[in-house]
Amino acid sequence: MSNPWRWARAASLVFGLLLTSGRCPVFATDTLADVQKRGVLLWGADAEGGAPYVFPDPQKPEQLIGFEYELAQALAVKLGVNARMVQNEWDQLIPGLERGNFDIILNGLELTAENRQRIAMSQPYFVYAQQIVTRSETAGLVRLGDLRGRAVGVLSSTVAQRLLERMGGSDLRIYPGNVESLRDLKAKRIDAVLMDLPIATHYARPDPSLRFSGAPFAPGYYGIGVRKEDVTLLAAINQALLELGQNETLERIYRKYGVWDERQEGLKDYRPETVVQRKPISTLREWPKYLPLLLRGAVVTVELSVLAMVLAVIAGLVIVLMRLYAIAPLRWLARAYVEIIRGTPLLIQLFLIYYGLPEIGIRLNPFLAGIVGLGLNYAASESENYRAGIQSIPRGQTEAAQALGMSRWQTLRHIVLPQALRVVIPPVTNDFIAMFKDSSIVSVITMVELTKVYGMLAMSTYDYIGLGLMTAAIYFALSYPASVFADHLERKLNYDPR
Repeated sequence: MSNPWRWARAASLVFGLLLTSGRCPVFATDTLADVQKRGVLLWGADAEGGAPYVFPDPQKPEQLIGFEYELAQALAVKLGVNARMVQNEWDQLIPGLERGNFDIILNGLELTAENRQRIAMSQPYFVYAQQIVTRSETAGLVRLGDLRGRAVGVLSSTVAQRLLERMGGSDLRIYPGNVESLRDLKAKRIDAVLMDLPIATHYARPDPSLRFSGAPFAPGYYGIGVRKEDVTLLAAINQALLELGQNETLERIYRKYGVWDERQEGLKDYRPETVVQRKPISTLREWPKYLPLLLRGAVVTVELSVLAMVLAVIAGLVIVLMRLYAIAPLRWLARAYVEIIRGTPLLIQLFLIYYGLPEIGIRLNPFLAGIVGLGLNYAASESENYRAGIQSIPRGQTEAAQALGMSRWQTLRHIVLPQALRVVIPPVTNDFIAMFKDSSIVSVITMVELTKVYGMLAMSTYDYIGLGLMTAAIYFALSYPASVFADHLERKLNYDPR
C-alpha cells in the first residue's frame, strides 16, 4: 500500500474513533507539569454578569475582582505559578475544558452527578443554596412547589433549571446570563427567578424593587472541574484547597465579598456520592426520542422567520420609496436608518428592543421582540436590494410613462416595480434563507427555537455530533424548498426565453 493511502486510512481510523468516543485523546500528558512549565494556570470562567464570582472592578474596569478570582490567585500561588482567566460562556465551560481551552473550570460549577459524568471535580470550596427572587409586591412564592404554573427564570445548565424541570408544571425561561432574568422580572415578563444565593445576594438584595421570597433551600457544593485524565492536577488542587481552608484563606476571601455564612461549615462534612457512569447516548440511534423535540423548535424557527421576513419585505419597500421619492428630510431619515442598522450588530439591536424598551414603558414578549428585531434588521438589507432593482430600470421607461400621462405612483406600480421584482428575487431569497439561520440569535432573549433546543439537548446528552447532524438536516430541509421556489418564481417571471 502506498504511503498516501496508508496515511489516509490512518487518519480515517482516528477520525472514526473521535466520532464514536466524542473526545479527543490529546490530553494524555501530565497537565500539572505543563502548567508548572508554562508558569500560568488557565482557568475558565464567564465574567459577563459574573458577580460576585469574577467580574470587572467598577472602579478599574480593566481589573477583575471577585471571590473566585482571588481563589484562583491563591490556588496558583500554591502551585507555584500565576493565574490567568480565560473568558468562556458559562454553559459551554465543560466543552471548552474538553477542547483544551483552559486547564480548569472555576466558576460556580455545581458538584452534581451530571457534571461528574463528564469531567472530574475537586473537593468542594463553597456551599451554595437556591433562592427564589420576586418583585417586592409579590407574595406567596416562598417554596419550590409555589412556582408551579408560574413563569420562572433560571440560568442555563444550572441546578435551578434541573430542579424546575424535575418538578414540572412551571413556565421555564432559560437565560444565558445572571442579570437578564432579573431584568425580565422587573419588566414583569416573568413571575420569579430561581438562582444561586451568591448571585441573588449581589444582584437582587440591593435592589428595592426585588426581594428574597422565602428562605434559601436545596444546598449544594461548588467544585473545580478538570479533565478526567488530569489526575495529578486534580490531586494538587485538592491539596491546595485543603490548605486554603485550614489557614482560613477561604473564609477571609468569602467574608470580603459578603458570601460567607454558616453553611460554609458544611465543607467539612462533604462526602462524595458514588457516580454511576451512564452509557454514552447515541441520539442518531435513538432519533425517535429526540427528533420530535428538534422539530418542535423548528416550528418556532419557521414562524419567527416567516413573520420577520414579511415585516422586512414591507418595511424595506417603505424605506426605499422614502429614500428615492420622498421629500428631503424623509430621504435623509431613510438613509440614516439603513446605515445605522447595517452598521450595528443584530445582537445589540435585540437587546435594545427587548431590554431597553421596557424602560420607556414598551414591553414586548420574546416572540414579538424577535420578529421586530429580525424584521427591522433585514428591512435595511431589503431596501438596498429594492433600490438596486429600481435603479436598474432605464430612466427612459419612467420618462415615457410620464409622457403618456401616468402619475409617479402609476409608473412605479405598473412599469418600474414589476421589472425590479424580477431583479431582486435572488438576493431577497438569499436573505430569507439567511434569516432561518440568524433566527438562532433570538435565543439570547429566551426564545426556544431550533438552535436553542439543540444546545439544551446536547448539554444533557453530550452528543453534539448526532444532534448537530439532525439539526443541520432540519435547517437544510427548511432552506432548500425556499431556494427551489425562488428559482421557479424567477423562471416564471423571466420574459427573456434565454
